Amino acid sequence: MVLKHSKRMHNRAPTRLVAVCLLLTLMACTDGGSSSESPSVELDVPRGYQSTVRIEIGGQVASFGPFVGYYFRPESTDDLSRLDFVCFNERGFYSSDMPVNAQLFKGQAVLARLPGTRSDQPAPMGRITPVVFDKAPASWLATRPEPQDSYLHFHSLHDGRGARMDGYWIAHEALASFTYDMGGRVGQDSVLYHEVEAGTDIRFAPLIEFDQGPDGK
Repeated sequence: MVLKHSKRMHNRAPTRLVAVCLLLTLMACTDGGSSSESPSVELDVPRGYQSTVRIEIGGQVASFGPFVGYYFRPESTDDLSRLDFVCFNERGFYSSDMPVNAQLFKGQAVLARLPGTRSDQPAPMGRITPVVFDKAPASWLATRPEPQDSYLHFHSLHDGRGARMDGYWIAHEALASFTYDMGGRVGQDSVLYHEVEAGTDIRFAPLIEFDQGPDGK
């Protein structure tokens, strides 16, 4: 189902950045395997949540997702400007000390548009190209919803031309305390690594991500 939206939308070294790009691209590849040996529980996605959201903006259809373990549902069935989401440790992808498929987060995603055009995006480095907050224009960061300290992650929509300037700001609320280490693939020197405490995850990696879509690998 495609819904129209017409409302107003709300210093790492290069080698480390490349490593982050590779991990984020892997995150978007939902058919990858898991190397985790952690205990496993059954994946239990709530009814009405889906891995990909398609939205019509200005007469053009764009997509959001899919990403490993993330599932979305609009807060209102006729408005995709705000989404609820759940995130699972699917295939042990995000945490080495939580059971495989355990729910890690719930939260909200709020539609926004970054000022500028596609030419202002960094050169693509695989499917997903991140920009750390320290390197992002202040005008991009100013589009974060309130409370801004909770919305630390922006992920773009994508269409046939690649990554768009519109996307969703995401706030994560952890259901438990755990280590976010990409299933043991990153250590403490990675921008992605952090110790999560139950509640709003204010340590989530502050990143803006431009997603070229599944064909932009």
